[in-house]
Order: sequence, then structure tokens, then C-alpha cells
Amino acid sequence: MAEDTIFSKVVRGEIPADVVHQDDLVTAFRDIQPLAPTHILIVPNRAIPTLADVSEDDEAVLGRMLRVAADLAADEGVAGNGYRVMINCRNHGGQEVYHLHLHLLGGRPLGPMLMR
Repeated sequence: MAEDTIFSKVVRGEIPADVVHQDDLVTAFRDIQPLAPTHILIVPNRAIPTLADVSEDDEAVLGRMLRVAADLAADEGVAGNGYRVMINCRNHGGQEVYHLHLHLLGGRPLGPMLMR
């Protein structure tokens, strides 16, 4: 079983968050330290520690995460000009919370993927 995380507590409603979407598979909420005008985190309701821990059984939740990201981009008004969807994996990938999460970022030009 995955470790109980701050994101698990958000999913269960134990920690207040600006939740913008929740269904039986995923929960989406605004990042408390946004890096862009739109910065939403989309997490599976069942904690999966990293992208490397995903199994075939998780394919439906991963697809749902991407579908919700596209829908929220449209709802937030960033779909037309474009947005970024990003998943960090483990230490070198910049993952800070070990509960798989997708960042939806938009609302301004985001620049290159990596700084040189």
C-alpha cells in the first residue's frame, strides 16, 4: 500500500483545498504555490507513489487524469493559446510529493521545458 500523503488527505477532504474537479478516479485542485496563472494538480484518488509504480491496472486512471487536464484547460480558458501538462518522477525528475500527480500549467508563455 502506498504511503498516506498530503494529496491523499486532500482527496478525502481532511485538508482544505480549492478542488476544481473530483470523481471516482481523480481529484484536481489548485496548487497552493502556483508557477503560472493556471496551476492545477490532478491526482489519482488511490495513491500511486510515482509514474514508475504505474501498472496495467492503472491505465484507466491515467487516461482519466489526461482527459480531466484537457477539460480543465478548456474550462480555465487556456486551451486556445496552449498549456503544459507535466509529471515529475522521483528525485532527479523533481518530484516532491510521492503521490503521482499531473501539473496543468497555463495562462502565460511557459518558455522552454528545461533551462540550459
